[in-house]
Amino acid sequence: MKLSGAMVAGVALLFSLGTTSAAAADPAPESEEAQILATNFQLPFPCGQSWTGNSSASSAHRSYEIDFNRGSTADADLGDTVVAAAAGTVVISAHQGSTNGFGNLVKIDHGSGWSTYYAHLNVRSVSQGQSVSQGQKIGTVGNTSKPGNNIKPHLHYEVRKGSSYPSNIQRAVFDGTTFGYPQQTLTSRNCGGSSNPYSPQEVCGSGFDVIDSAALGTNGTVYLLYNSGNRSNCVVTLKSKSLGTATATSAYLEVQGSARKTDSGNFSYYAGPVTASAPSTCVRWGGSAGGTTYDSPWEHCD
Repeated sequence: MKLSGAMVAGVALLFSLGTTSAAAADPAPESEEAQILATNFQLPFPCGQSWTGNSSASSAHRSYEIDFNRGSTADADLGDTVVAAAAGTVVISAHQGSTNGFGNLVKIDHGSGWSTYYAHLNVRSVSQGQSVSQGQKIGTVGNTSKPGNNIKPHLHYEVRKGSSYPSNIQRAVFDGTTFGYPQQTLTSRNCGGSSNPYSPQEVCGSGFDVIDSAALGTNGTVYLLYNSGNRSNCVVTLKSKSLGTATATSAYLEVQGSARKTDSGNFSYYAGPVTASAPSTCVRWGGSAGGTTYDSPWEHCD
């Protein structure tokens, strides 16, 4: 499991975490939200740090798992900060004992079937059930494992989608670019802190530009967008709090003379998109997040 070849002394690690994955069936075809989220993971280290990942240095690896190191000596990375690759909810924060070779493990559920694994941690800084933001510290690099596995400090990182192990292990994507398997050195762009990983343009789609917005206190922002190519409006509400946790959020759009369209429910990152054709017609729009609501007057009539 170690980049430099300072490896397990004895038994190879067998990562079979089927018992720790969600019992639900694999999700059906990806939603637009899932596809967007898949491109918004960042390197699991603080902004500006450079780390080398390797997927082929361990006989225990399956498909797209990655080990990360950056130091020039075997123990150089011990205690270095590990951060969340994306916002979500911690579903595992525990030492796996003799169950597998992960040692101190943090697993984060990002919604839409996506999750990330951070293994061998020296220290775990988050608890099960806790909501975390992208870039938030979740632990430190370590060499914890099961008894008899003498490994050197490194971070074992995985991205999974669904529960059919090991076919659910996905290619890692950082800052919108797929990791250069089997080995690549990257500089972390995990600089967004608690920002929502989505933009209103991503949610509404190609051709839409923001023409108006309204803050929902500190809970989020509702946006009105327009596509000059097809003369359609789009409304989306992006959350600013409880990112990765499903909470009540809504977005609506009403074209004068037509029925209101609404997307309302418990969402992890945003409500919408709500779209409608509105050529030379006034619209009312708005949304809610965290108990704060915005309702526009009739406007944008051109």
